[in-house]
Amino acid sequence: MTITIARRAILAAPFLAPGLARAQGGWKPSRPVTVVVPFAAGSGTDTVARTLTSLLEQEWGMQLVVDNRPGANGAIAAVATARAAPDGYTVMITTNSPHGATPALMKRPTYDAVADFTAICRMGTYIFVFAVNDQVPVRTMPEFLALAKARPGQLTCASGNTTGVVGAAMLNRIGGVDVTHVPYRSSPPAMTDVIAGRVTSMFADVAASRAFLQEGKLKPLGITSAQRTSLFPEWPTLAEVGLPGFEMLSFMGAVGPARMPEEILDGWNAAIRRVWDRPETIRRLGEFGIEKVTSSPAEFATFIRQQVEFWGQQARAAGLEPE
Repeated sequence: MTITIARRAILAAPFLAPGLARAQGGWKPSRPVTVVVPFAAGSGTDTVARTLTSLLEQEWGMQLVVDNRPGANGAIAAVATARAAPDGYTVMITTNSPHGATPALMKRPTYDAVADFTAICRMGTYIFVFAVNDQVPVRTMPEFLALAKARPGQLTCASGNTTGVVGAAMLNRIGGVDVTHVPYRSSPPAMTDVIAGRVTSMFADVAASRAFLQEGKLKPLGITSAQRTSLFPEWPTLAEVGLPGFEMLSFMGAVGPARMPEEILDGWNAAIRRVWDRPETIRRLGEFGIEKVTSSPAEFATFIRQQVEFWGQQARAAGLEPE
């Protein structure tokens, strides 16, 4: 069933009862909070969500429970969040899957990525790298493309999220190759099969794959962003090394159900920014391969609208048919 909630609901600030404190960041929970994660335990999003919940538990003195709801490229978690009460006790850590590409990949979307949610705060940019298992006899992207052209249909690319789905299609279109896409429910099992050599390659988020990259079990061939990252300056962009024009921005942030009261929204945004802007948090995120970003709710709402349009364009350009 499609959830229909007017878009103006996100922008409408509810009337506050007399005497209710309106100071920004004044709200905090008085009972345990559920943080919904659209991917499995062990994924990059799960790692970041658990980092945030640990910090907010110290900040608020209240328990936060991570609720992993993988499946349907984040749609299952998105629907569950949209249907929750907008009281601040259910918040989702979203990405460019449920709030970018997934709506474009569904014939009958089960939720509206803009109207059904309250944007709380943008939290960061994932570094995604195209990587191959250590048994593949290539060390660079041009070598991989040459091997793929020599063996049409024989090389494979796993995906556990929409970055992988769209990335695999863009790889074939821009690279002029025929690499077989192998979809998975989430990234951890996809990565397991790539490392084991059952699948050739994948677009991996560094937050979940850094240890395997450091151990040499995965070989990085290029990152998906338009510019190199200061976190891993030695890694070229895919656009530099054989895939001209290749660009995918993978983001994360917090959203709640539509119509969250202003005081609760301000409380969440202020708390996230307090713990996220700490130097030790920024350092820790960098170790995960994540560039820290924060924003106001309005800025994140605008960003989500832009990303839904961007990922829809990328999916159409890659020739992906909604399912």
